[in-house]
Amino acid sequence: MNMKLKTLLAALLATYLLPHTALSQTNAVAADQPAAIADTNAPASVATNAPAAAPEASAPAATPAVADTNAPASAADTNAAAPAVATIPLIQFQDVPLTTAIEALARQAGINYLLDPKIGFGQPDANGQVKAEPNLSIRWENIPAQHALEALLSNYGLQLVEDPKTKIYRISLRDPAAPPPLTTRVIQLKYASTTNMMDAISGALTDKRSRVVADNRTSQLIVVATDPEQASVDTLVNQLDTPTKQVLIETRLVEISSNPTTSKGIDWSGTLAAQNVTFGNNLLTGTPNTAPGITAQSAGGSTGSGSASVPGITSPLTGAGQLFGLAPVVGSTASKGFFGSQGFLNADGAKAVFSFMNASADAQIMSTPRVVTLDNETATISVQRTYPLLTTTAGTQGSPGGSTINYSNVGTVLLVTPRISANNTIRLKVTPSVATFFGYKILTAPGGGAAEAPQFDTRTMDTQVLIPNANTLVMGGLVDDNPGDTSTKVPILGDIPFLGNLFRSETKVTDKKNLLIFITPTILQDTDFHPTTTDFLNAQPIKRKETLDPNSVWDSAKPHNWSDPSNTDPDQKVINQKATQ
Repeated sequence: MNMKLKTLLAALLATYLLPHTALSQTNAVAADQPAAIADTNAPASVATNAPAAAPEASAPAATPAVADTNAPASAADTNAAAPAVATIPLIQFQDVPLTTAIEALARQAGINYLLDPKIGFGQPDANGQVKAEPNLSIRWENIPAQHALEALLSNYGLQLVEDPKTKIYRISLRDPAAPPPLTTRVIQLKYASTTNMMDAISGALTDKRSRVVADNRTSQLIVVATDPEQASVDTLVNQLDTPTKQVLIETRLVEISSNPTTSKGIDWSGTLAAQNVTFGNNLLTGTPNTAPGITAQSAGGSTGSGSASVPGITSPLTGAGQLFGLAPVVGSTASKGFFGSQGFLNADGAKAVFSFMNASADAQIMSTPRVVTLDNETATISVQRTYPLLTTTAGTQGSPGGSTINYSNVGTVLLVTPRISANNTIRLKVTPSVATFFGYKILTAPGGGAAEAPQFDTRTMDTQVLIPNANTLVMGGLVDDNPGDTSTKVPILGDIPFLGNLFRSETKVTDKKNLLIFITPTILQDTDFHPTTTDFLNAQPIKRKETLDPNSVWDSAKPHNWSDPSNTDPDQKVINQKATQ
């Protein structure tokens, strides 16, 4: 009975003296946080039947309130500034009953609690044996009161369970075989995507019951896991959810083209390549026999259809000439024709082209696109032209055929993927592609029809380089060289020494293109961005002035009724109303 009375007196003294003693020794603790258990002389922290320990010679100075990173966070944003949790500079118990220590720590943590009757300290169990309450002696520094209470309960096989409705905690026995409880938290991501973070967090969850769910709309993660796993998740999120660096890609595309041409000699292709020779009565179909200077005569010499008189030609026309009633033009006479007594022999004549000229066409096309991309993200730089492509289809049985026009983008496409190393060295993956239109190719369909298909020339490179920050990478080799040589020669005559030059010609053409690519990647810093001031959102819409008034006498197209006061313009209505008043 004496022992229980002492314990009760110690608890009462702790209720009254503990806050005053703690406040006097921890003047740096925040005013809205519970005070610390700072000295062993405090009655609540020492058992009444044990000698009081000597006061601390130099109690540690109270530390400012610091947020505990190991404590399970609430459903709020873990990356945001959470309210600070006050730490107690010194917690010390010397031979104190367990329930007394629990009561003191719960008061400091601001927790209302109930002891589970199954704990049964000082009460007989089913076998009639009284379960003695253990005494403890501990010394902790710089720890929140609730963390100290949870650690103390866990050491003695107890647990702290909160009732979400009443907000009252229940201290009960912990089942050794029961799995640890799960807690649910919502983590707000700042920079990382939910897909990437889900993969990283899923690897840190070892409990099969734990899971993570992503909300892509708000960039939040819902994590259901145990307390140790939640601490691991916090560590991962703090390390991975960081701003991604950006890279400025400055590109200069220089395409140099050269087209020199030389043509020398005499080309006789117009004379000897295709000389058209005609023989007959040299009739022009469709030319009437009443041409100027031509007199139509009959076979007996009288004027009429069926014969014609041409200067130098006296024989009448017969056969086809009489049939078509046509007259010949100037031609050479022959002994006999196909359809008459006179025939004509025609030829194109002699034609030659003399060439002695050099020509050159040089061009340089330069484009300087710039683009900003995230680290390890592909940037696309495209300089293209849209070409119309005409595709024709030959007609088949039952189908008339036709033509269609399609469009294709032809030009230069550059894909750049930067990756920043730890020492600000940039690894670039560069894939340039250059496409040009070549021409059409006739394709034969299985049914016998034919169609034209466009052809393109494509030049592509794929490389990966490592260059320092803000340095320039030069790429070349995308060369398109198309030389051409055309020669003409008159057989035998063109082989005569010296004189053969009059019967030979040669044309040389070179079409050469060279593309040079200059790439300069630069890592952007926060100081490279500057806000832009604008008053666009505060601007008011411009009110359009009315160009005409359809109700006025001047602008209206309807006859004006002067006797109706309502049929006037608004200004006149006001005048009329004032006049009536």
